[in-house]
Amino acid sequence: MNTPAGGSPTIDRAVAQLGSGPLTEESVQQHIAPLFSRVLASDRVYLANHSLGRPLDAMAEDVREATSLWETKLGDAWDAWLAEQEAFRSRIAQLIRAPRVDCIVPKTSAGQGLRAVLNALPGTPRVLSTRGEFDSIDLLLKQYATLGRIELSWVEVDAEGLFTVPAIIRHLRQEIDLVVISQVMFMNAQTVHNLEQLADACHSVGAKLLVDSYHAVGVFPVDVVGMRADFAIGGSYKYLRGGPGACFLYLSPEILSSGLRPLDTGWFAREDTFGYERHEPPLLRAGGDAFLESTPPVLTYYQARSGQQFTLAITVERLREYGQKQLSQLKLYLADAGIKAIGGDDNHGAFLCVRHTNASDLAKRMAASNVIADSRGEWLRLCPDCLTREDELRTAASALHRAVEQMHS
Repeated sequence: MNTPAGGSPTIDRAVAQLGSGPLTEESVQQHIAPLFSRVLASDRVYLANHSLGRPLDAMAEDVREATSLWETKLGDAWDAWLAEQEAFRSRIAQLIRAPRVDCIVPKTSAGQGLRAVLNALPGTPRVLSTRGEFDSIDLLLKQYATLGRIELSWVEVDAEGLFTVPAIIRHLRQEIDLVVISQVMFMNAQTVHNLEQLADACHSVGAKLLVDSYHAVGVFPVDVVGMRADFAIGGSYKYLRGGPGACFLYLSPEILSSGLRPLDTGWFAREDTFGYERHEPPLLRAGGDAFLESTPPVLTYYQARSGQQFTLAITVERLREYGQKQLSQLKLYLADAGIKAIGGDDNHGAFLCVRHTNASDLAKRMAASNVIADSRGEWLRLCPDCLTREDELRTAASALHRAVEQMHS
């Protein structure tokens, strides 16, 4: 059994066998691919890692550990389960360079994290966001605005189809309480640079900054202190290979010491959780622990464990370097097929995008050729991971070329 806060001996051994140099396909296939034998048993070419990341074999074993505790210890399983919750918080803190573990509050979705922030802000918060946010964030903001819970204003995409910090700063004014923006845009992988400048601009007018880092964590180094974010949200569904439900809310130490009190809380946030005392007002735990809620979904912490351990062991920096090489290679194969793609550079996240008026049909046609991609709006999204072989990149480029020709014939 793994120690809750530590790494996995199996993963650590496999990563150690890679050596210290850059990743290569040969070394990854020899030492890392065996950790994923179950998911790699399929013959499909999987380029939807930006959507649902591929799990390690250890994921099923970790979940079995959690259920075995339930079967054998019943109520006494809570000691181990809560230790795993703290290990989950610790690993997320490492991945985003949070200064304290209690800055990380487990959530079942990034949207739940956003709601916790909106519900904690006093009065009717005035929120500024962009038209490029993911659907759940976009929907939540619009619903809050529709019900009069927030006042909402938007930053539109610029003439080049981008969202930039200078453009957002131009929309800032004294009346704004919260700015919500993605670090990497979900639709076309655009990276929004200089978020620390946006944070400074927000703070200069009394506003707070919430960064959606879902498409950044596990893709390139994320430093919530360096970007001076007040809040950040994200999760394990994609690049951390942890599946659904294992998400988080980050609150900065400054926010935790500001007196902000949560509305979204529960009995696991109580100062003496199992004391069953009913103080009025409630006595909550210190720091970010006050933002814990009711009985937590403990299986998700086990489900997310191996993916987080893998990412920390191999390091985001090495994955990013290797991923950029893969994207550059795929981009070249697509160009040879007459297909223009964007991405594979410092201005984008982990996937390439191909613009097409019927991107969803392209994805369906590729799937018929056993190549799995997806689309958002007019963008076809293609995301290899470190397990993807060069021959699979060639196959994907050929499949997309055929799909384009079929649609235009």
